[in-house]
Amino acid sequence: MKTFFTIFIVLLSTLGFSQTKISGKVVDEKNNPIIGANIYIEGTYDGATSNEQGEFQFETTEKGNKNLIITFLSFNDLTTPIDIEKYQYNVFKLKPNANLLDEVVINAGTFEAGEKGKNTVLKPLDIVTTAGSNGDIVSALQTLPGTQTVGESGRLFVRGGEADETQTYVDGIRVAQPFGSTTQNLPTRGRFSPFLFSGISFSTGGYSAEYGEALSSVLLLNTTDVATENKTDISLMTVGLGLANTQKWEKSSLTFNTAYIDLSPYQVAVPQNIDWNRAFQSLSGEIVYRYQLERGLFKLYSAYDASRFDLNQESINSVAKTRVNLKNNNLYVNASYKGNFGSNWQITTGLSYGYGTNSIDLDSDNISNNEHATHLKLKIRKPIADNIKLSFGADYFRTQFDEKYTFISNTTGYNSNLLAAFTEADIVFSRKLALKIGVRASNNDLLKETSISPRTSLAYKISKASQFSMAYGQFDQAPRQDYLKFSTDFRNESASHYIVNYQYSKDKRTFRSEIYYKDYSNLVKFDTPMAQYNSNFNSSGFGFAKGVDVFWRDNKSVKNLEYWISYSYIDTKRDYKNFEAEVTPNFVAKNNFSIVTKYWIDDWKSSVGVSYSFNSGRPFDNPNEMSFMNGKTKSYNNLSMSWAYLLSPQKILFFSISNVLGTQNVFGYEYANTPNAAGIYNRREITPTADRFFFVGFFWTISDNKKTNQLDNL
Repeated sequence: MKTFFTIFIVLLSTLGFSQTKISGKVVDEKNNPIIGANIYIEGTYDGATSNEQGEFQFETTEKGNKNLIITFLSFNDLTTPIDIEKYQYNVFKLKPNANLLDEVVINAGTFEAGEKGKNTVLKPLDIVTTAGSNGDIVSALQTLPGTQTVGESGRLFVRGGEADETQTYVDGIRVAQPFGSTTQNLPTRGRFSPFLFSGISFSTGGYSAEYGEALSSVLLLNTTDVATENKTDISLMTVGLGLANTQKWEKSSLTFNTAYIDLSPYQVAVPQNIDWNRAFQSLSGEIVYRYQLERGLFKLYSAYDASRFDLNQESINSVAKTRVNLKNNNLYVNASYKGNFGSNWQITTGLSYGYGTNSIDLDSDNISNNEHATHLKLKIRKPIADNIKLSFGADYFRTQFDEKYTFISNTTGYNSNLLAAFTEADIVFSRKLALKIGVRASNNDLLKETSISPRTSLAYKISKASQFSMAYGQFDQAPRQDYLKFSTDFRNESASHYIVNYQYSKDKRTFRSEIYYKDYSNLVKFDTPMAQYNSNFNSSGFGFAKGVDVFWRDNKSVKNLEYWISYSYIDTKRDYKNFEAEVTPNFVAKNNFSIVTKYWIDDWKSSVGVSYSFNSGRPFDNPNEMSFMNGKTKSYNNLSMSWAYLLSPQKILFFSISNVLGTQNVFGYEYANTPNAAGIYNRREITPTADRFFFVGFFWTISDNKKTNQLDNL
């Protein structure tokens, strides 16, 4: 009987059921291992992914001559003919795609933070190591050219555009509520911790047809693809506590972080210019789960935060202060997949859901609102020739918003469905000339309008280290929530972008210069002091923005010193909202300058950072003068410093102070609604919540290698 089974097994093997082992190693051109590459036999499901050493191994029942396919994002796909029965262990070398070689790359209007592209001007998470940013991504972005420092808001204003003209995406999927809730003249922060993101792309204009519903800018945040090790991060701060942990398995990993913030102890130690009943408190958390499939990567990202504060807000038009008690809850869930299928097809797809709710007590009255926002996305990419890559896909956005005012017994809101399709081609004519051309079409059922948005950009390399780029694009978005909740009789707001860019990058030095022109149309106008339920709205507003942005980064000239310098000049005017004429809006400073430095001192085991920002005066409307928006605030100055000291390889003591010199900055003025007995309209200054902000933190990393720390995140 035993002999019979032996013969039976041999017969099965001869009939084709025997397994052949396929193994090897995947490396880059410098022989560094590539982690997470997809390896498979063409036309089958037989394959594996490369491990931390770049090695792979799998078994197959296939026979004869086959093609072994190896793919990895940002590298050219490799197809190697093999004879299954004669196959032996081999080392496969992948070549970077055009964006990683000396070929021309298109970068007009975009700043990259990462290590995968020649258009990278900042290192991963580099922009959040800026002194004075206090770990807020948006605060750090305000040191880059093209942005405005609007301290009373805390949001991102780009090239003459308001904050709602910038959209935020996580792993390619939109975030409907990227900022925390706040009240008038009290700055907010972004909801996202920098610890989970490996790459940031900040577009100041001219971005891909893949993205829509943004007139001025998109901010793309990419979560880390691969966890390198198990570790725990503990943060003890003057404003709260933080805890993060990463667990890594063979094909998956899980990272979470949570933070509790309470400004009450800080307010006692360092009083602020706010009459708190209860200082700001928040509890937040984020989770990223990653699973490496045979031919792609699945990610699940989730973020939650609950915050509250209670204050007495001053107004020039009231003797008594208004009590503002705000509670906010926000949930964001994002599932995405990137991978390959068929013959060199790439797929990116994802789904997100965001829920935000606010309850705001104004003395004895209440405003409550909630928003449900969903985004479904599919993108397909296919090389149709060696020098042409075609992308196409579709988006679906759904938004449901409701708001209730108890003091006027009124409920407002809207339901919006937006369906969009896009296609785009990347064409590399030569190592010196490349073109991107695309179009986006969208339909908004709430506005009953379809828009067509063509976009194109061209780049020409004039030397190995320098190039010119040009970009044109048409961009549309629906009016913001503050207007749609009262009326839907609008058109899409629209902006046309024209950009010319020059970039030089060599030996850890980068220089960028960009000139641009933006033409706005269909902006919202209304006839009341503020947008409200009885306003008469229309879409007759218009405007323009033009200027020049300059950026210089140097990581080499002085040992252990890294610095960058930014300068922007902008000339912009708008006739929108309730404006009497076409004028410069009150959030725009014509001249903006920043310098950011980081210096490593070996003897002190310390990283010292210094940043300085200057903005020329911003316009404001003085009712005591005949001309509209004719006033000008004094210039804004802010010198900030930080110091990170390594107590041991994994323990860091961190200290920072914003506005070291205590400069009395003024963001604008609030004027009385009626004149006094002398016929003069009284006013009060709108100033920062504190002259200075002090931060002290202790950061401890626990990991297997005993060396990893949080220095890059501070």
